[in-house]
Amino acid sequence: MNYYKPISYIVQPEENGWILKSVLREKLNISRRLLSNIKLTEKGVMVNGKREFINIKVFSGDLIEIHMEQETSQYIEPQDIPLNILYEDEFLLIVNKQAGIVVHPTRGHYANTLANGVVYHWIQKGENYRFRPIHRLDEETSGVLAIAKNPYVHQQISEQMINNQVKKEYTAIVSGHLPDLEGTVNAPIDRDPEQQHLRIVTDEGYSAITHYKVEEEYQSASLVRLWLETGRTHQIRVHMKHLGCPLVGDKMYGEENNGPKMDRQALHAAKLAFYHPNTRKYVEFTASLPEDMKSVIRHLKL
Repeated sequence: MNYYKPISYIVQPEENGWILKSVLREKLNISRRLLSNIKLTEKGVMVNGKREFINIKVFSGDLIEIHMEQETSQYIEPQDIPLNILYEDEFLLIVNKQAGIVVHPTRGHYANTLANGVVYHWIQKGENYRFRPIHRLDEETSGVLAIAKNPYVHQQISEQMINNQVKKEYTAIVSGHLPDLEGTVNAPIDRDPEQQHLRIVTDEGYSAITHYKVEEEYQSASLVRLWLETGRTHQIRVHMKHLGCPLVGDKMYGEENNGPKMDRQALHAAKLAFYHPNTRKYVEFTASLPEDMKSVIRHLKL
């Protein structure tokens, strides 16, 4: 049986005499479901190199190791698709996703997705992981995307997202001028009952909060930085339309205008920051603005 690189933790002096289960739950934040799966494996949870039950006491300086069996992305066909890798270790893969590529195979998109390229990349390295994107980006959105290499990493960063500890910053070019140079959009979002693939602002929707700051204003458009407090589908696109300033190039939520043209929505995931589940250090990843958005900005400045 093959295993991922173990998650390790040194018992601290203030945890001396704690029950192992308490350390796993309170210090490593392992969910009950994940812990149950780990306990079923041959290695499971080890203390100082020995397989242990989780009801034992641990002491200061003890080394705790969590072992998880490797999984495969057996239904994802590996394809040689160029990747822009920003960072990679045994636990995480961070890529700068290009616009025009779907993240995960879906009905109608079984091939030529980011997942196909990532699985191919791992095979070339002699590695075997299940493709686990921690969050999603629309097909036409470019920028930073995080992929977990084991279920613990996925769970930990997902919980950080729920607790609003993950910082996601976007750059967008919107049509027209926003009502204020800096502000917050607090407007619930839900599916459009008449067009299920679209989202709309509605009082009956789910909480959605977007913060923004205008970086530059042009004659017919604006360059905007945005931060998400929630992660609803199409949130930025819907909120900008709600303010009367849809994203340039947005075919779903935009409107025909005499402003700048672009072949896709002008949205880029510029920055992603969170606490690394293994090192527990705060890490930040950035992706520079893609050339197509730079080209639109140059045109707007003329």
